[in-house]
Amino acid sequence: MTLGQAPNAEDSCLKNHQQPPVAESLSSLPTVIDSSDQEKGGSFVSKRQDNSDGQDSGPESDTIQDLSDSPHDEGAKCENGLARQPSAATTVIDFPEGGLQGWLVVFGSFCAMISVFGLINSAAVFESYFSTHQLVNHSASEIGWIFSLYLFIVFFVGIQVGPIFDRHGARLLVAAGSVLVVLSLMLLSLSKTYYQIMLTYSVLGGLGGALLNCPAYGAITHFFHVRRGLATGVATISGGIGGIVFPIMLRYTLPSIGFPWSCRILGFIMLGLAVPANLFIKTRLKPKISHDGAKVSSLLPDFSGFRDLRYAFSAIGIFFMEWGLFMPLTYIVSYAAAHGQDATESYLLLSYLNAGSVLGRVLPGLFADRIGRFNVVIITISLCVILVLAMWLPAAMSKSVLIGYAVLFGFASGSNLGLVPVCLGQLCDARHFGRYYSTAMMVASFGTLSSVPIGGALLEMGSVETGWRAVIIFSGLSYFIALACYTSARVLAVGFNPRVKF
Repeated sequence: MTLGQAPNAEDSCLKNHQQPPVAESLSSLPTVIDSSDQEKGGSFVSKRQDNSDGQDSGPESDTIQDLSDSPHDEGAKCENGLARQPSAATTVIDFPEGGLQGWLVVFGSFCAMISVFGLINSAAVFESYFSTHQLVNHSASEIGWIFSLYLFIVFFVGIQVGPIFDRHGARLLVAAGSVLVVLSLMLLSLSKTYYQIMLTYSVLGGLGGALLNCPAYGAITHFFHVRRGLATGVATISGGIGGIVFPIMLRYTLPSIGFPWSCRILGFIMLGLAVPANLFIKTRLKPKISHDGAKVSSLLPDFSGFRDLRYAFSAIGIFFMEWGLFMPLTYIVSYAAAHGQDATESYLLLSYLNAGSVLGRVLPGLFADRIGRFNVVIITISLCVILVLAMWLPAAMSKSVLIGYAVLFGFASGSNLGLVPVCLGQLCDARHFGRYYSTAMMVASFGTLSSVPIGGALLEMGSVETGWRAVIIFSGLSYFIALACYTSARVLAVGFNPRVKF
């Protein structure tokens, strides 16, 4: 039965949701089954254009390609914009899959993400410095709220940024976000009290990050589909590079020129990165037009996607992933210092972790395009569970084990962060990506808000070793729950067969 024979969109949606019978013997199946081949009537195939002159099918500027609904598009998705068939999330749309303009968008997103995630990947340095200088009289839990609030604002405010991006594009959002990020660092250099640091670093910096985050990810989905995992991975290595460079830089600048000028130097770096981000981040797909001529994308947040259990499990999985991630990311420097390592030398652990993260964002993204995005993210989350409980938990005074853990965990966790938006994009139309990505990250924002304060509270339990053991076990269990969520989402989408590409 073809999509055109469906009596209406709802009926077509329900029928397409059924998986085709797997009657063939396993010996006759390919090594990896692409779930996009399971739908014959109207499945999407990206038109890949690798032109040597760098031209692509999209317009050169923010003038966006207008694509209205097609009758053949109805059966592939439900009314809330989420695809019933895994790889039929976006239909009848041609993606450049590269070209000069597509890769310039990736470069612009790379620069924007350094301003957001390069800074937060250096949080352990700031946490360690604040705890021994400006905020020496504050508890670990109180200091933890500074970093949790920053990411909470980045993700929570994004629930409104996403629909604005889908409707109006990226230019104004990126410009405003760049200004706020630079301003926050300049004002942080003057901050001496708890509330001043909270307002400058967390609130002002978080608002700037929220305006940059969704456009940086969303613009890539307008230019890539088949190669989206690779393109997103290339852009997200920025967080790892920032996490390598900034801690090393702060290791030398904090003792020599002090905290104020260290922050100002960071601010000037962000100002330089804002130039390519504003020049190159752009969109090419207009909001969908319904049959009566009205635009489908509104400026209001949309929670209807949670009626799809695949999307709901994916969003909840990100929540627990944030819980697991920010324990080592925030406390690994303090952990090393508490176990006999020099405080300044401990800053290098964060650089080791982020060095592993750089490879973890590119290589798994490349393999994810070949064997399935959900398949790869499930593998890397499993690796995070093993590394936290089998390496970090018994590391204690062993410097070599701690370095090995930092590099390997950076690789595994970096791939998680790079693949999360790609997995979400696999469930929805590219023209709805901003809305659904930002809604999922709004759920995750409550994980980031509570993760570091929970870690600080756990550190105050009993003896020092008891506190650190509690933090590590909490991180491992959080990753385990995230693993269960992503596995459930995959099973709901394509069943239990591990050889299906999804």
